[in-house]
Amino acid sequence: MTALDYYWSILPQMASISIASTLKALSDDKSLVLFNMAAFILTRNTAVVMNRLGLARKQYYSRMNRLIDGGLVMRKSSKYFLTSFGKVVYESQMLIGQAIENYWMLKAIDSIETSPPDHDLSAEERKRIIDALIESNNIKNILLNHKIRSNQNDKISQINIKLYKLFMCYLGIFF
Repeated sequence: MTALDYYWSILPQMASISIASTLKALSDDKSLVLFNMAAFILTRNTAVVMNRLGLARKQYYSRMNRLIDGGLVMRKSSKYFLTSFGKVVYESQMLIGQAIENYWMLKAIDSIETSPPDHDLSAEERKRIIDALIESNNIKNILLNHKIRSNQNDKISQINIKLYKLFMCYLGIFF
């Protein structure tokens, strides 16, 4: 299979994977539990899992298929486990969990940063406050290093344009 054949074969799947579809696959508590169980290789008896979650058989498999179709989970030998994409999403979800645990501390930082202009914080003062309030190194790094680089956004835009053109070619609309 040539590289072009490979891209043509995965193009329909690429078009269906988006931030919105990924979040939708995880959007209810029971799907999120199933996703997290897959992170630890879901080998339990499905009847037990369905019973614990209060899911009918159809509801269980519908949610699992959404996770599979979203590229988050794979099934092999009756076991569910995270795909590489799923592992990245899982780590992102863990970071969101850390942010939720620190929500009130983050609100306090926002409150301090939005104080009257005559009380502007120096970078050193800001770092000291963040170090004192936040335990998670991941969140500290985000707060202290949050800069959106325009050239990085340009690269993302270029990739999105290439994917769009590839998708349009797939639909028969050529550029």
